[in-house]
Amino acid sequence: MKPPLGATLLLAGCAFAIPACATGRLAEVAIVDRDTGQQLQTYCHRGEYWVAGEPGARYAIYIRNRLGERLLAVTSVDGVNVITGQSAGWDQGGYVLDPWEGYQVTGWRKSDDQVAAFAFTAAPGSYAARTGRPENVGVIGIALFREQLPYASLPEPSPPIASEEPESAPRSPLSEQRAQAGAPAPSESRSSDLAANAIAGVPRTRRPSLGTAHGEREYSYVSHTSFVRLHSRPDEIVRIRYGSLENLIAMGIVRPHRHDAGSPDPFPSTDTQDYVPDPPPFDPPPIPRGPASGAPQ
Repeated sequence: MKPPLGATLLLAGCAFAIPACATGRLAEVAIVDRDTGQQLQTYCHRGEYWVAGEPGARYAIYIRNRLGERLLAVTSVDGVNVITGQSAGWDQGGYVLDPWEGYQVTGWRKSDDQVAAFAFTAAPGSYAARTGRPENVGVIGIALFREQLPYASLPEPSPPIASEEPESAPRSPLSEQRAQAGAPAPSESRSSDLAANAIAGVPRTRRPSLGTAHGEREYSYVSHTSFVRLHSRPDEIVRIRYGSLENLIAMGIVRPHRHDAGSPDPFPSTDTQDYVPDPPPFDPPPIPRGPASGAPQ
């Protein structure tokens, strides 16, 4: 039995430079600030990847295929599929990347040529919360599928889900349980696999206060294609959580920056004078005089 096709989209001619420190093995994944063009710094905390967002800032999800074959990226934000608007599931539509291709997912897909831009916002104003699904606000997930090539007679057995975690970080209790018990069947997979269950080790009372808004319409063209998945379950899941910088500092994920106010500046007034200016006027104090001649001593 072949894995489900799902509704898929092909990206057309959209290549981008590779950002540094991107996560993922089958694909490089990073979050990019669209206003500055800079990649947001990724922090590792208890087996989870985090980025700090700024309210109002537009962002993009950068995905680059590392393989010499096509790759399907089913992408969710706040537990919502970015193409269909459904609560995210593995069997839904996604973006198909050509070999070595890079692409920036910049918003919620509205049509073949328009998206509503991603922008960080207060959680109640997020698209997920406004559509009655606030439970998974604060997480970005990419489920990656390899393609069943035409010459393959039968698909390989479905492997355990490879959830992207830093190698140097300890595995979360959730990861240990899934590794021991095996991955759930596709029918059991819901958006919680990509989002809500990803908070192992982080107190629920300190959830990030940011979500992703349904921003302004922008041009973004795609065309349709077919894609047969090699496995019915993802070959890899990349998961990145986000929140405000203040909350990440309070949670111990980001260390506050300390500025040395006492550090001297050797050129404190650069370009303010062409030459050495004159000093201010000097009014010398009066010189005391001795007693007059012939006066009594």
